[in-house]
Amino acid sequence: MEKTVRAQHPSLHPECPDLLKLGPNQFEAALRAEAVAVQEEQKATRDEYLELARQEDEQDDGKGVTRRRFFVGAAATTTALATSQFLTTQASFAATPTGTLIHVFLYGGADGLSLFAPMNDAVLNRVRPSFTLPENGSIPLERGFGLNQSFTPLKKYLDMGQLAFIPAVSDRRLDRSHFSATDICQLGGLPAETGGMGWLTNLADKLGPGTAFRAIGIGSTLPRSLVGGGGALALNNVASLNVNGDGKYKQPTVDAIQKLFTGTNHPIEAPVKAGIDALTLASTLSQKRYEPEPGVAYTGVGNAFKELAQLIKGGANVRIATIGMGGWDTHENQGTRGGYVAQHFGELAAGMAAFFDDLKDLAANVTVMVSTEFGRRVAENGGGTDHGKGGGVIVLSGKKLAGKLIGTWNGTATLVNGDLPEMNNMFSVFGSVAQGRFGLTDAEVGQIFPRQTYTPVKIYA
Repeated sequence: MEKTVRAQHPSLHPECPDLLKLGPNQFEAALRAEAVAVQEEQKATRDEYLELARQEDEQDDGKGVTRRRFFVGAAATTTALATSQFLTTQASFAATPTGTLIHVFLYGGADGLSLFAPMNDAVLNRVRPSFTLPENGSIPLERGFGLNQSFTPLKKYLDMGQLAFIPAVSDRRLDRSHFSATDICQLGGLPAETGGMGWLTNLADKLGPGTAFRAIGIGSTLPRSLVGGGGALALNNVASLNVNGDGKYKQPTVDAIQKLFTGTNHPIEAPVKAGIDALTLASTLSQKRYEPEPGVAYTGVGNAFKELAQLIKGGANVRIATIGMGGWDTHENQGTRGGYVAQHFGELAAGMAAFFDDLKDLAANVTVMVSTEFGRRVAENGGGTDHGKGGGVIVLSGKKLAGKLIGTWNGTATLVNGDLPEMNNMFSVFGSVAQGRFGLTDAEVGQIFPRQTYTPVKIYA
């Protein structure tokens, strides 16, 4: 059979000088040569080839190297690189009836009290007079709280019961270090408790097989919440999911990979097919310039939401996604009434509003949860606030929420070392948001956060 293939395609022999005509380098050329050879074999002698491969494997008792294995080895390096992005994908277009959870992480420790806080509070008036929210200029919430007017872009969703805020969210493991606190928040506990698995990775495992796009981190690298397995993708944009290299060789490379691992009972045949389906969808979406709904404009962090809108509206069936937003370590020039932090919150609100406006009816199946590694100290330090605890969580959901202000609030009368104490456990909040979005049991949520005591918080109406 080997002689037959070489007779039909003498120029495909790896030692022939014209092999490089098939690709930009020897490895790419060998990959395409092997793909053509396999295709020719399949045309006339498919069954005979498979039987021969089986006999050879049986004869070698799984320990030797068959002729086919040796030939494929000529392009092993290129094949491994070209297929690595496909290996962890699942069935590309499986249904996702439970919708999508998007976790937005505010790096630096956002000051939740500058976004939503009790109005005319005696303690706040005394220790942070420059950063209190004005009663007349703030958006009313519940239980005497007001919302910074920078969140005006989301007011219609607040009025519809789809936007809520959770105060004094923390965990006993958190300290004042950005690095360790971020790890704890994204892993769902101390590294030793979690085995280094991100809590969103654990959530993806509980949701079961999904699509090639089931877990996505918008950015050049995955956050720690998505590390540890599960095949999450890191994308700067939809168009970045592609085969690298000269444009004229991209489709031939994809075709070659598909021919190599289709119909030959290869162990990675299914994931390669899933990956190629994912590439096909990404290519289709990126070929046509994405146009949001009329009147929707994305700016700043909103551009990350735009990529997710394109995928969700394009049928990619995203289940879990992450967006990171920096710039929240406000030790100075913080402001609240039109200052830096208010403008930064305004950028976030505008991006979230544009996203839901763009999704329209599809927003019914989406929940956005915003959190940070820790809050800030209650007292101002002159121009800003220092690292503290008791941060805030924001929830925007297509499902109606339990109120505008959710969870426990015991007031500011009893601070702990100048911080709001933990009134709502961070991981119980995270777990409750995910539970209501995906219909998980208490036991399943408990498994997402190892060594935690899960206490459900009523998030949804």
